[in-house]
Amino acid sequence: MIEVIQEADQQLFLWLNSLHISWLDPVMYWITNKYTWFPAYALIIITLLVKYKWEGVRVVLMLILIIIACDQLTSGLMKPLFERLRPCHNPGLANQVHLVEGCGGKYGFASSHAANTFGFATGLWLLLRNWSRWFTWGFVWAGIVSYSRIYVGVHYPLDILVGGIIGVAVAVIFYQLYQRLSHHSLNTSPTKYH
Repeated sequence: MIEVIQEADQQLFLWLNSLHISWLDPVMYWITNKYTWFPAYALIIITLLVKYKWEGVRVVLMLILIIIACDQLTSGLMKPLFERLRPCHNPGLANQVHLVEGCGGKYGFASSHAANTFGFATGLWLLLRNWSRWFTWGFVWAGIVSYSRIYVGVHYPLDILVGGIIGVAVAVIFYQLYQRLSHHSLNTSPTKYH
């Protein structure tokens, strides 16, 4: 059964990865590069701290904890545990993979990019969804970043799917803890902005 799933995952990867356009390569490389998003993270953090003061500090700390947990679960635990080669490191696929830039680490299951971005997006949405509808767009952003990992040739779709599920689950767990430890929630505050 596992072999059937892996074979289907490889075939889906090869199909999705083959849908590349030369002008899109640098765009996807820019999207997939984690350093690209540091200014956006900084802007979100500064906005939360300035607008929400102490509550903003708590939200920022919660988001940082979510990302650390997601990253450690995927990169620290799962990749060394499962030792599933990235498609670009798989000798049977290497000549079929459209690789945009470097291949990265040896193992790819599960995707820390997917876990981190979906964890961040879910955390923002859970904590601040009643303050602004814009936080819903975080899921679109996380989906695009996650897809870029397939496009650039470094992750299978199953790596992305499992990483995304981990990100959402970790964010939900941390949100529940946050709600229990917090006397009130940003989402119950009567003041909203849009």
